[in-house]
Amino acid sequence: MSASITPFHVAIPVHNLAECRTFYREVLGCSEGRSSDQWVDFDLFGHQVVIHYKPKSEEDLHTNPVDGKHVPVPHYGVVLPWDSFHTFAERLKSKGVEFVIEPYIRFEGQVGEQATMFFLDPAGNALEFKSFRDMGQLFAK
Repeated sequence: MSASITPFHVAIPVHNLAECRTFYREVLGCSEGRSSDQWVDFDLFGHQVVIHYKPKSEEDLHTNPVDGKHVPVPHYGVVLPWDSFHTFAERLKSKGVEFVIEPYIRFEGQVGEQATMFFLDPAGNALEFKSFRDMGQLFAK
């Protein structure tokens, strides 16, 4: 893992720009950047997330089994420092976020020990935030 990570950019579809704008700003705590009537830029832990308006579709949420849980696919998120993960999880709980997968520890005491959680934004986009007890094990086998 590089000592200096460059920001990642991701653009995601949302069917309700105003509702999602409030979610990313007020619930996730993202600062807002440029915007138009069709999209809004956000700073998500130093990464650029852009919500773009797209009419709602009737696609069902797809999941894959992992650790006996149903992991939503596709999903995106950020790998946070250990303490920041737990602080962020408490923030989400205090804001009433409903989790697809509640925060929990995977591989406890093993290589790749990590905390993870999944939830949806108001448009149904799945987010995973995770943290490694030892960030050096991010890509460990």
